[in-house]
Amino acid sequence: MKGQRGWIHDMKLQSLVDQATQYDNMTVAVAAAEDEEVIEAVTMALDSNFGRFILYGDSEKISQLLKQKNEDYAKNGRLQLVHADSKVQATELAVKAVHLNEANVLMKGNVPTATILKAVLNKEFGLRTGKVLSHVAVFEVPSYDHYIIVTDAAMNIAPDLEQKAQIVSNAVSIARAIGIEKPKVAPLAAVEVVNPAMPATLDAAALTMMNKRGQITDCIVDGPLALDNAVSMLAAEHKGIDSEVAGQADILLVPNIETGNVLYKSLIYFANAKVGAVIAGAKAPIVLTSRADSAESKLYSLALAVCSASK
Repeated sequence: MKGQRGWIHDMKLQSLVDQATQYDNMTVAVAAAEDEEVIEAVTMALDSNFGRFILYGDSEKISQLLKQKNEDYAKNGRLQLVHADSKVQATELAVKAVHLNEANVLMKGNVPTATILKAVLNKEFGLRTGKVLSHVAVFEVPSYDHYIIVTDAAMNIAPDLEQKAQIVSNAVSIARAIGIEKPKVAPLAAVEVVNPAMPATLDAAALTMMNKRGQITDCIVDGPLALDNAVSMLAAEHKGIDSEVAGQADILLVPNIETGNVLYKSLIYFANAKVGAVIAGAKAPIVLTSRADSAESKLYSLALAVCSASK
């Protein structure tokens, strides 16, 4: 059931998997797919009945990994293997497939992030749009009644105001793709007042004004807000903050990568949150999973990417 805040009442990430099954024409190009954890995520997606996959890489190694998962790719019409002699070639082939609209999502396999980003940014066959690329993570936090989206925890080190505006727009597009029609955005800082000695508060205030003047659309931006006042109505009331966003933020815009990295990992390790994440801002969503990610997280990231690509 699609509502103001999502596709089902309890806002579980499993709902993204359910939503992804509605888009049977979505194809994922996997760069250097000869990786046990990547193959596990792919087979989990196939078992969940969403996505078509083109696996680029060492076809012999990929076939062996599929057999270990009891997956006969030759009999699976939703799985295709394309041999590549090197990880670089596999990456370029996967990116070209998305560039040529043969695939809708790009997924990183057993290849360095720098290699895949180099191909993504290639002027001839890459996925450039002129926008900033940013990391968008959708969290399911226990005891919290809606998704929390954190951006940017992995791509942009110290974004300036213009970059932050694009990062917000990227996150808003992802939020809308999963059913949050008008997401509430909290630019985070240490305090709720503008302080010239704290650049994050200046940027937050500017982003709020840009939103009011229609420069940032399809969302409500209000800040600066400290984390407690962004996510807790009680904390916001105690501080007398009158805001459409305070206490009910959907998107948390962090001021820099260190803040985002700490918040991202704190939610996982301290709050036992579940997460799915994509890189937004390119021609198509990009799934950049790490070895530290659980297979479940990779599945959610694939589902998030498919849902985003469908929009």
